[in-house]
Amino acid sequence: EVQLVESGGGLVQAGGSLRLSCAASGFTRDAYAIGWFRQAPGKEREGVSIISSSDGSTYYEDSVKGRFTISSDNAKNTVYLQMNSLKPEDTAVYYCAAYEATIAQPMVDESWYDYWGQGTQVTVSS
Repeated sequence: EVQLVESGGGLVQAGGSLRLSCAASGFTRDAYAIGWFRQAPGKEREGVSIISSSDGSTYYEDSVKGRFTISSDNAKNTVYLQMNSLKPEDTAVYYCAAYEATIAQPMVDESWYDYWGQGTQVTVSS
């Protein structure tokens, strides 16, 4: 069974940086996508950044473009989200999610995702 474990969250000042990690295990197919979603209290969960193993294509939510970078280390089965120039509005619980398919694409709609991690808290103070 696919398992995802997030790490790297914490408390930082505005303008600071964090790197989140999503360690994956249990994939039975070569094609998969891993995405980062976040949810702040009282707000709906939103897609932040997604990467596909099929072609390496990526997606970034508009508010994080130029600040966040998603990358993968296939040898370690790990996906990273480097977050720079953090803002208070980035405060949320960040979740790693994944789905397997014949051809995986960076789908934004969370209904595509079958597996979810437990989340890691990111808090940015002003």
